[in-house]
Amino acid sequence: MGKILVVGNWKMHLNASQASLLLHRLQERIPIYKDVEVVLSPSMLTLQPLSVQLDRRKFRLAAQNAYFVDEGAFTGEVSFTMLRELVHYVIVGHSERRRYFHEDLDMVKQKVAASVRNDITPILCVGETKTERDDGETKQVLHDQLLSGLSNLTPAEVGNIVVAYEPVWAISDGTNFADHFIAKPQQVAEAVDYIRRYIKDVFNDKASREVRILYGGSAVPDIVQGFLDVPGVDGFLVGGASLNYHTFSSIIQACHRWQRGGKEDADA
Repeated sequence: MGKILVVGNWKMHLNASQASLLLHRLQERIPIYKDVEVVLSPSMLTLQPLSVQLDRRKFRLAAQNAYFVDEGAFTGEVSFTMLRELVHYVIVGHSERRRYFHEDLDMVKQKVAASVRNDITPILCVGETKTERDDGETKQVLHDQLLSGLSNLTPAEVGNIVVAYEPVWAISDGTNFADHFIAKPQQVAEAVDYIRRYIKDVFNDKASREVRILYGGSAVPDIVQGFLDVPGVDGFLVGGASLNYHTFSSIIQACHRWQRGGKEDADA
């Protein structure tokens, strides 16, 4: 494994001063790691001021969303083109965008293509709901989301993107973990294996090996080792837990400790 990738999705939380304070706390607590890449995804409003405050030796930025047309009369939208100088990543097709804002497969496909076109790495989110899992439709859902989301890309482009497997039924708001189900490593292993096999079959073996796949269920420090032990998991897309600087920094530290244990030449 190369660098572990950890993305903190702050969702619709924190005004400018609160976001600045959280970043300050994280920069105090998280050292420079050579073996963990840490990405912060604040609200669109705070991306620009945080880009000035950010210690780029420690962190990169991601947008939570963007519109797939580069420019035009689309009042209120922010395009991938506008984000090129601010972010390295954009989250695309998050389950909340699909559910609450009715982003369908075609829109997600166009957003992935726009992200790649503008030299921003998309973090393509895929995953099933509880009902879909209970009905035995997990692989069909993943197939449909991957088929559409990756359809405009070349094998080389696929190898450079990030896919986040987010079992929708295992996502909490970060405050009440009792109200959701916990994904088991074996369940995640089956989904990640399916994603890599799909990419190998449709694109090629190189793309399958190089694409980074994150676990996007609710993440806390205690689960890091168990999920990093799953073959093919390259990191985490962290939701509500990323708003707590103690918890998020502990997740980063746990990833670093796992790297040190599994790779003797890793160094902080």
